[in-house]
Amino acid sequence: MDLELNSFSLSSVTLIVLLLIFSCTPAEGNFRVIGSPETIVAALGDDIILPCHVQPQVDVTGLTVEWSKPDLKPDPNDRLRRVEYVHLYRDAREDLDMKIAEYVKRTELFADGLTRGNISLKITNVTFEDEGRYKCFIPKLKGHIKSSIIYLYVEPKSVTTETPLQTPDPKEEIDTNVVCAGEVLITAVCVSALLTILSAVVFAVYWRHKLQKQEINREPVKGALHKGHVERC
Repeated sequence: MDLELNSFSLSSVTLIVLLLIFSCTPAEGNFRVIGSPETIVAALGDDIILPCHVQPQVDVTGLTVEWSKPDLKPDPNDRLRRVEYVHLYRDAREDLDMKIAEYVKRTELFADGLTRGNISLKITNVTFEDEGRYKCFIPKLKGHIKSSIIYLYVEPKSVTTETPLQTPDPKEEIDTNVVCAGEVLITAVCVSALLTILSAVVFAVYWRHKLQKQEINREPVKGALHKGHVERC
């Protein structure tokens, strides 16, 4: 009987733990690529950043990151109709084989930022030809939104003013921090619920086991009393 009770209790605890783990684990497919919704304005000759990141934060150093110009048409002389990249990050390094010639030595990702899902692209010495739509894309990201479009506008350089290096909107950083804080809170709640349920199950098992032992101990006493009564009769 004790063996059956312990087996039942162990199975119940295991089932509860698995259910909580699956309910508290972020589901695959919740990652998304987010680019700046606002047009990035740069002056001729400036260095600029096209903001783009993965949310929630995730290490993308082992993934392929593609930056391209979606409005760029394939080379008609190329039989494979391939489109070259503004910047291609693959196998933990920049792949130069299919890079657009005009962007050679002018683009880079932030190596430290990749571990936090920051895939923003820096372009140096901006030209009028750089103007247009840019697409940041992570093909193997576990999510439904794997790309985002950012628009770059290049204006003539002012004689009296200069366009500062544009960095990601602080609001985006705040939003990311809020999301991370929310995930931490959810995890804490799940852990607390898990500990509470485990404590309740352990207490119930202990109490039931204690009552069962008391019942077992009463049986010999009842038997002895009954036997004595029979002998007296």
